[in-house]
Amino acid sequence: MIKRTHFIIALGVAFLFLPSVNHKIVFLPVLLIAALLPDIDSPDSFFGHYKILRPVQAVVKHRGVFHSMTLCFAFSLALAFIEPILALPFFLGYSSHLFADCFTQDGIMPFWPWKKTANGLIRTGGHTESIVLYVFVAVDAILFLRLFV
Repeated sequence: MIKRTHFIIALGVAFLFLPSVNHKIVFLPVLLIAALLPDIDSPDSFFGHYKILRPVQAVVKHRGVFHSMTLCFAFSLALAFIEPILALPFFLGYSSHLFADCFTQDGIMPFWPWKKTANGLIRTGGHTESIVLYVFVAVDAILFLRLFV
């Protein structure tokens, strides 16, 4: 999926969990940044266009290790020890990205290095993805309004 779809889906996840978290100011940006992070292995992504990431992109393929729950768990666990308030929003954001990409035709290898892929029928950037985007915009609006009721 493309950046805006990942962002809108992650925003819905954030709105869903926001009433239950203590550090709301930290929670929201960490979750949204983490939702865009798995695509650093692509030079066309939000973070991946930075030249400093070119060596990473030369070594790993897109939708490889960075698109795996293996790495999501490892990073989240490391954060739980280093800065615990970052672990949950990171995990939720990163895993929302992976979950959404499971429904694309290219899919992901969720438990890398195991080569088994999880994929679906949605073409990245296609018409069906646009429908998913608009559905989540509506869901986000409902969840956002629920924050104030």
